[in-house]
Amino acid sequence: MKILYAAQLSPNDSAQYRAWALERLGHTVITINDLVYRPGNELLRKIVFRTQMGPWVGKLNRDILAMAREHKPDVFWADKLLSLQPATLDALRAIGIATVSYMIDNAFGPRRDPGWRLYMQCIPHFDLHATQRDQNVLDYEARGARDVIKIQTAYEPTIHFPAPARWNERMRDRGVSFIGTPYDQRAEFLTRLWREYGVPVAISGNWMWREQLDPEALAALFTGAELYGIDYREAIWRSKINLSFLTHSNQDEFVHKSFEIAACGGFLLAERSPGHLARFVEDEEAVFFSDFDECLAKIRRYLPDVEARERIARAGCERAQRSGYSNDAQVALILDRISPLVAKTGSLRP
Repeated sequence: MKILYAAQLSPNDSAQYRAWALERLGHTVITINDLVYRPGNELLRKIVFRTQMGPWVGKLNRDILAMAREHKPDVFWADKLLSLQPATLDALRAIGIATVSYMIDNAFGPRRDPGWRLYMQCIPHFDLHATQRDQNVLDYEARGARDVIKIQTAYEPTIHFPAPARWNERMRDRGVSFIGTPYDQRAEFLTRLWREYGVPVAISGNWMWREQLDPEALAALFTGAELYGIDYREAIWRSKINLSFLTHSNQDEFVHKSFEIAACGGFLLAERSPGHLARFVEDEEAVFFSDFDECLAKIRRYLPDVEARERIARAGCERAQRSGYSNDAQVALILDRISPLVAKTGSLRP
């Protein structure tokens, strides 16, 4: 297929990984980078994001239609794109192009994040929505979605892969590691592990940690800025225990970090959920916790047991590869779902 792919594209965005997966599957991908269609002024960027109004939004939609007419793709794929207008999707359908929305964020969640105005209007105008939550499948259907498929977040095989055979416990200088954002009560949780129980915690992430951790905890636990690519993978390799939390404020059933950790051959200690339990055998392919006390108990059980950690990590990696937790496998599910419509709409092209 030929796919017109519109997304926020940078080396550190998961949307870029899905574009790579489409190419690896043999499809021709023409990209539109949403980052280009944003004001240079920071305050103005925030206003445009919240309102989804202004000349940047109009230009993005005009350019999408112009590129569609020029390249005549089979599919238009909008990956976490908030600035589409319903009329753009209707125009794409009129010229025989099937449309897909891939959205792993929760447009209906309790966080009430801003920026969803146009996206909500577009829901009935897409041919297919891809989402990662059972509840969101119902939400999309209630909003008039034509078709919805549930997928899962995934790992990128060119980035998330196991350490070389020479890697050993002496190279793991991060004890109990968390790489990510301080959503929910993660700062308090990790600080308590360290302060009250002496757990060797290491945190990497964005600037928000500087606001969430107290000065003493910040100095002791925070290792620096966000990690991407090679640095992210090697931090997982260097960690004896890799923590993975659900984002409850986003109603997560599972998180992409869990699949990335497993694919990197890291020992995964994740928050217990039906989604995680369905994808890893507990205590064989990953270890889970439901509350602080259970997390602490699992850390005390596994931190000194190198053999058990390495055995579980190997099994988790094999499960991720075997069960299709990669971008390639998840993207293929979406294309399989849209393919019959592509065959039908293709006959409409002039």
